[in-house]
Amino acid sequence: MNTHVADITTEADGSTESAEVIVVGAGGAGLTLAAELALAGVRAVVLDRLPGRNLQSRAGAIQPRTAELLDLRGLLDGAMERSIDYRLLGGHFAGLPVPLDYAAWDTRYPYPVLLPQDQLEAVLEDRLTVLGGHVLREHRLTDLRQDADGVTVTAVGPAGPRSYRGRYLVACDGAHSSVRKLVGAAFPGQSGTVRSATADLVLTGYADQSTTGHISTRIRTSPEGHFAMLTPLANGLHKLIFSGPRTAFAERDAPVTVEEVREVLRATQDTELDVAEIRYASRFSDASRQLEHYRHGRVLFAGDAAHIHSPAGGQGLNLGVQDAFNLGWKLAGVLRNGTDEQVLDTYHAERHPVAARVLTLTRAQGVIIGPARDGGLAELRDVLTDLLRLPEANRHMAGAMSGLDLHHPAPDAAAHPLLGLRMPDLDLHVDGGTVRYAELARTGRGVLLDLTGAPLTAADPWNGRITRVRAQAEAGAIDADAVLVRPDGHICWAGGAGLTETLTRWFGPAEAGPRGGPRRAAAAVGGPGPEAYRA
Repeated sequence: MNTHVADITTEADGSTESAEVIVVGAGGAGLTLAAELALAGVRAVVLDRLPGRNLQSRAGAIQPRTAELLDLRGLLDGAMERSIDYRLLGGHFAGLPVPLDYAAWDTRYPYPVLLPQDQLEAVLEDRLTVLGGHVLREHRLTDLRQDADGVTVTAVGPAGPRSYRGRYLVACDGAHSSVRKLVGAAFPGQSGTVRSATADLVLTGYADQSTTGHISTRIRTSPEGHFAMLTPLANGLHKLIFSGPRTAFAERDAPVTVEEVREVLRATQDTELDVAEIRYASRFSDASRQLEHYRHGRVLFAGDAAHIHSPAGGQGLNLGVQDAFNLGWKLAGVLRNGTDEQVLDTYHAERHPVAARVLTLTRAQGVIIGPARDGGLAELRDVLTDLLRLPEANRHMAGAMSGLDLHHPAPDAAAHPLLGLRMPDLDLHVDGGTVRYAELARTGRGVLLDLTGAPLTAADPWNGRITRVRAQAEAGAIDADAVLVRPDGHICWAGGAGLTETLTRWFGPAEAGPRGGPRRAAAAVGGPGPEAYRA
């Protein structure tokens, strides 16, 4: 596998620079997608309008399913090194004082990881650089045209206008997406009614530095309608997410002022806190919108370019990163393996319902967590709190908020209870020792895991595209003789009929002639790959 790729080439006349994929936007979704493409040897150019990474903390947590996906690529350790040493006691729904028990979903990461968005983006951009890619900063998109063979865009950069040509374009350019406007994609939903703000602050006076507990203990409100959630960041900073009478109807681009923050702190905090400095700040609303279609010909959308919602519950960054993990390997398969282009339609089919559910959950939380507008809200909170104490209700909401309950259709495979579910990160016994499943996925390939020694010769023509592993799992760990797992960690075949059809659907047509025996899996950047696990 070629993991170091030149991202763009220049046409002979110097007028247009070409890549296989144009990625617009270098936030969490765009960087994840670009890194996934680079891992598969696909040439991508990343265009971003900002002069550098946004250093505001912004989104503050990665959920368990996102942690699992980062672990599949060997990125989680680096992310954890940058995380805030805050031991969250489970997840939360609308800040209600009942921890959501993520451990009920059999994960190695049963808690949200407090990782500011700027730190995750640093990890992702470092990975992209190692794989030979980079971001073209201060490039603002001004024109987009697509035809039967590709997409051409114009971007104005430091050296002036420049054209870029790719076979596909993926818009990851945020809530106010230029690509969405240029394509004319419908973005229905609800306009924002109330504004809130987030700020990274230097504070004076005593501020709680504790790093344990449930997020509900961080939330403060006032009778006047103020809301504040204050958490410690690194290097002496604190992050304040807040709203109140002064903030609710502020203009979107109006600067967040010291007086505004001071008012919220005085109304909601028990100690004498004051603001020494606002390091970074931004405003957001409770607007809730989603594209009707994630694919418009050769243009696809991911992250906030495809869906926007309030940050209640810490879903937005996770949703975008998971979009990119779903799309990246499919796009690479079309470009590298001859996978039928219709596989790109499964991106919309799988991810659109996920975002629609998140929009529903965030709207509901906005009502529950917000200031009382009429009688009955306090009673509603009490009722929901009691419901979340029931194990089945808690497990259901934990699965929804963490992303651990997601499953995808597997139309070509014989029916099996495991189909579409995430592959558990099992400890597997192989020749030479024990390996976690996540370590087998570091190359970004699909994994065919043989747990009984069956020959599985039907898979031989795909040996150049998948990792084949013969292993043993602990008794009862997984109820299947063999499983085929997609690069995004979802099981798409679990024994029985349909292996050839499933391989063809997800990994392209069979290569001409068997490729001999099992293939040694290449090690991926950032973590060890499987060595000589024989299938």
